[in-house]
Amino acid sequence: IYTCLVIATLYLFEITLTLPGIAGIILSIGMAVDANVIIFARIREEIATGKTVNSSMKIGFKKAMSAILDGNITTIIAALVLIALGSGTVKGFAYTLMIGIVLSMFTALVVTRWILYSFYAIGIRDEKFYGRAKERRTLNFLGKRGVFFTVSLAMIAAGFIGMGVHAAKGSGALNYGLDFVGGTSTTADYGKDYTIEEIENTIVPVVAEVIGDKDIMANKVEGTTQITVKTRTLTLDERDTLEQALVDQLGADESSITSQSISSTVSSEMRSDAIVAVIVSSICMLIYIWFRFKDVRFAGSAVIALSHDVIMVFICYVLAWISVGNTFIACMLTIIGYSINNTIVIFDRIRDALKKHHAQTKAAYKEIVNKSIAQTMSRSVNTSITTFVMVLVLYIMGVTSIREFALPLMVGLLAGTYSSICLASEIWYLLRTKGMKKE
Repeated sequence: IYTCLVIATLYLFEITLTLPGIAGIILSIGMAVDANVIIFARIREEIATGKTVNSSMKIGFKKAMSAILDGNITTIIAALVLIALGSGTVKGFAYTLMIGIVLSMFTALVVTRWILYSFYAIGIRDEKFYGRAKERRTLNFLGKRGVFFTVSLAMIAAGFIGMGVHAAKGSGALNYGLDFVGGTSTTADYGKDYTIEEIENTIVPVVAEVIGDKDIMANKVEGTTQITVKTRTLTLDERDTLEQALVDQLGADESSITSQSISSTVSSEMRSDAIVAVIVSSICMLIYIWFRFKDVRFAGSAVIALSHDVIMVFICYVLAWISVGNTFIACMLTIIGYSINNTIVIFDRIRDALKKHHAQTKAAYKEIVNKSIAQTMSRSVNTSITTFVMVLVLYIMGVTSIREFALPLMVGLLAGTYSSICLASEIWYLLRTKGMKKE
């Protein structure tokens, strides 16, 4: 139902679907799944306490409300800032994300509720159909925080070393794509209507071999049999060699071949707009979390974990030498929205526990944090797997440009899950118990 509503809305408002736009939809689908997982987990927990299925559903929806609202509202705040301050693809990403989040909240809090109560009304009332939460063994996550912090610092160090190695080779710290640096555009008529897959498998390899570079963008000219290939800036000799290869190896019409220099599509202004929008949205999210959790340490911990995830994606681009183009900005924004939601779910459990138990010692806070992580572990893993599988399918079935977007996104999803479980709560614990007695 959610997917149908998203497609219908995009069609109704005639929104152009770009790759960053698809990223926004992926993120909102992940959050739609997440909202349902949170609700079901709460219902199962209530059933486990001995309550009836009907009572458990009512209480489950009520208890899940705060985590769902906080997680989605922080992402909506980020989307609004990106719409106000962003430009180009950043704004397109924000619009689709905004639509997706609003619809995902509607389907989770209204449609899912209606479906569950409909099942109950027609006689499906046995608790075995709804599940009973099992008592989960509490693992000592806080006891391993030194290991977690060391692993993250080692990865960050590896990223900076990688940047240094690439810079020393003269190839630059990052592999900036055509969107950022511009290049040469070569258009030719092949007398045949190639599919996107055929272009990727037939034309792109020939061009890559001739110019010695795999950073190539190829697309069809609508309504013709012409194909435009964009590459790095070529010399006159390289242009001549490429044109000859297109004629000899691919049967292009020599008289139809044209070449021209192209400028970058991501201007310095767009880059600065994106950076400013990300910074402002992070500050707004920090203020909202501070306001909702009544503790600036929750907000600070969330933003630190968020920064960690962005850095991890950045490192993926460095070490895998992935082309940094339009999708780089969209990928970073997707991880920011996804990761903050993961963290808030765990913080919501900690907040609930603090209301019931007025902890006074480090040991008491340690128990609360470890238990909160254990209670949300299944939710974190289930949500991450469903979203990861979606992106993995994109990576396996997509063309090169999709794969270059999907790989760092998968890294970001893993980093977001890792930081939420292994870093965010641990950082909050350290900030909260600083100067406090152990027992």
